[in-house]
Amino acid sequence: MTTTVQTKTYLNYINGEWIASASNEVDKSINPANSQEIVGYVQKSTEDDLNRAVNAAKQAKENWRKLSGAARGEYLYKAAAILEKRIDEIAECATREMGKTFAETKGETARGIAILKYYAGEGMRKVGDVIPSTDSSALMFTTRVPLGVVGVITPWNFPIAIPIWKMAPALVYGNTIVVKPATETAVTLAKIIECFEEAGFPAGVVNMVTGPGSVIGQGIADHEDINGITFTGSNGVGKRIGQAALKRGAKYQLEMGGKNPVIVAADADLDLAVEAVIAGAFRSTGQKCTATSRVIVEQGIYEEFKEKLVQKTQEITIGNGLDSTVWMGPSASESQLNTVLSYIEKGLEEGAELLTGGKRVVEGELANGFYVEPTIFDHCTEDMAIVQEEIFGPVIALLKAESVEDALKIANNVQYGLSASIFTTNIQHLLSFVNDMEAGLIRVNAESAGVELQAPFGGMKNSSSHSREQGEAAKEFFTSIKTVFVK
Repeated sequence: MTTTVQTKTYLNYINGEWIASASNEVDKSINPANSQEIVGYVQKSTEDDLNRAVNAAKQAKENWRKLSGAARGEYLYKAAAILEKRIDEIAECATREMGKTFAETKGETARGIAILKYYAGEGMRKVGDVIPSTDSSALMFTTRVPLGVVGVITPWNFPIAIPIWKMAPALVYGNTIVVKPATETAVTLAKIIECFEEAGFPAGVVNMVTGPGSVIGQGIADHEDINGITFTGSNGVGKRIGQAALKRGAKYQLEMGGKNPVIVAADADLDLAVEAVIAGAFRSTGQKCTATSRVIVEQGIYEEFKEKLVQKTQEITIGNGLDSTVWMGPSASESQLNTVLSYIEKGLEEGAELLTGGKRVVEGELANGFYVEPTIFDHCTEDMAIVQEEIFGPVIALLKAESVEDALKIANNVQYGLSASIFTTNIQHLLSFVNDMEAGLIRVNAESAGVELQAPFGGMKNSSSHSREQGEAAKEFFTSIKTVFVK
């Protein structure tokens, strides 16, 4: 693929206009495959910029709320059509900003289009129920009303799908939004916002402000005129946002970390399990909240599984995600690369055995990128950092279990509960896993990563604020129920 590099400065989008920050400062977005390439410059915004965006959303919310759900849905249909026309351009931008392969970002963009269409249809679905009253001459029913202004804070690992799966339901259910993307992928979101602009959303309904999380993200959490906050990111930041929102009575939704296990039972199809573990652990360079990071294998098949897994892992091609022959791209940033390398070092210090990988890749053209080898550790114990803490990189910790029951105990022995998978052909093992696994997303004979857009998504324990995103479940967060009694 031939890439034309154009370094451009992208502005904030406030009240239907592209506006420079009051700070007159910008941040640069770096290509993690080649740190010498600047993908674009984005605004380093201030509290004044955020206030301007929130005020625009506040002014627009009444007219937007009064539109029918079907009318709001039409705007989403238009945005989907425009995004579809620009699918290659936006997918390529996402690869250049975040590093994952073009095939993955194109698939993610296609998913974003499907999400927009799904929620456009939500505008025609019911928003309440008729409830029998004890008074036979009365009518009682429920309806749903929007929260008002919603703050949307998104991460860098899914720069297309996550913003859209938050923005689309917020909008179709009648809210106006202020979105703050991760700086690392803010250029990609600016291009998505261009699609919303072209779709003709009224001024103030959709606003984007880029800048530091400590200023714009925390500002969204603290802002008295923001009625709800939806956040995906790290546990530490998420908890601060939740505390700030709770303090002032705003509704909040947090999707945070994961330490996702795959259990491989003795009766499993090992080849299927190996392929799924590799895809779950190493696609997107392990930078998914649902990525496989712990693989718990019954002892009778442990050695055979390990041998197959290492062999397949060593066949992975690493490089620039725009190269169609590459299977795994770089870490998304230098800081993320350093985090992964520090956890690999911790694993070695704690006594785990490195089976393959473990080093930064610096050969030839890859020297300018943030590449790390896919890594597998053996002889891991449950108290190790690489077993307990989220790494967000291509690192697998192998653990041996005496039985499926033992594997379940090991799998649940972490603070997280986002996704989990088991490979088995035994119905009793399947049922035990479904019933006893402490995770919000359960998958059987499939990789731990991935959820369909029409299904609820969210975690248990420290992975989530226990709300759910996507599908019809999004309605629960982005609206409030109003009960009506008519005599």
